[in-house]
Amino acid sequence: MMASSLLSGAECKLVTGFGSELQFRPLPKKGLAYYPKRWYISTLAPKCSLSSSRPVSQPRFIQHKQEAFWFYRFLSIVYDHIINPGHWTEDMRDEALEPADLFSRHLTVVDVGGGTGFTTLGIVKHVDAKNVTILDQSPHQLAKAKEKEPLKDCKIIEGDAEDLPFPTDYADRYISAGSIEYWPDPQHGIREAYRVLKIGGKACIIGPVYPTFWLSRFFADVWMLFPKEEEYIEWFQKAGFKDVKLKRIGPKWYRGVRRHGLIMGCSVTGVKPMSGDSPLQLGPKVEDVKKPVNPFVFLTRFILGALAATYYVLVPIYMWIKDKIVPKGMPI
Repeated sequence: MMASSLLSGAECKLVTGFGSELQFRPLPKKGLAYYPKRWYISTLAPKCSLSSSRPVSQPRFIQHKQEAFWFYRFLSIVYDHIINPGHWTEDMRDEALEPADLFSRHLTVVDVGGGTGFTTLGIVKHVDAKNVTILDQSPHQLAKAKEKEPLKDCKIIEGDAEDLPFPTDYADRYISAGSIEYWPDPQHGIREAYRVLKIGGKACIIGPVYPTFWLSRFFADVWMLFPKEEEYIEWFQKAGFKDVKLKRIGPKWYRGVRRHGLIMGCSVTGVKPMSGDSPLQLGPKVEDVKKPVNPFVFLTRFILGALAATYYVLVPIYMWIKDKIVPKGMPI
């Protein structure tokens, strides 16, 4: 059911198999592979067009760093207790971090857009906290991270995901969860991920996926960036990453439903094949946070974006109720 709804009107080929250790069989032009409880998209981006999202050149109301700063100024108060239970559970976090291959306590890891440290708590299960740096532009979010005992040895700094304060070839792992949706230029941020990694290092970006249901599409476009799956892959490949894979995730009570979009809907990984900067050359950042902003325009955008966000607070509640009402084994 999920595969048929995903591929409706799209030109994707499906390869099925059993067993988590199966290798993906590459297809000539594009590929989509299914594994039990796991979905991966191959390194060649499928030419799917499930619905037309707004271009990156037209940022949403909260897809600006300044609006996001104030958005999280208030959201940080309830983020771990209200937002995470509906969109980003511990089980989802651990499943999303699995492709990052955090196999050694001695890895150097940067958690970009680390916020309150919820994702970092999953990282330090596998890596010594002293080797982990949490970066975020919101001091209010980082203040919450500093309160968490398992993170007391982490380096915690304020910074910009599109202009990271790390040297080239610095980290073994780059992880960013729930941050890309606020980047005015996602390609710039992913290019930075490539730059700061060592040769053979792996980037793991966890973020939203674009909805197909018309009402959810409307609120997604008003609120923030909800990329399509193939956009993630394209951004990674353009930055220079190899072995790019996308793993689908979602709350258990959604039963695999993705038509409303997901704030945390996929985990995308890529490997840096050679040392040095990214081969992709880009101009200056899209947004200059030091540039004066019209207060009326800023306030209007902030209010409209926050109202749109309310819809996505209600969606997981709606799906939870449906999960309780609809018999198991039936689509919801």
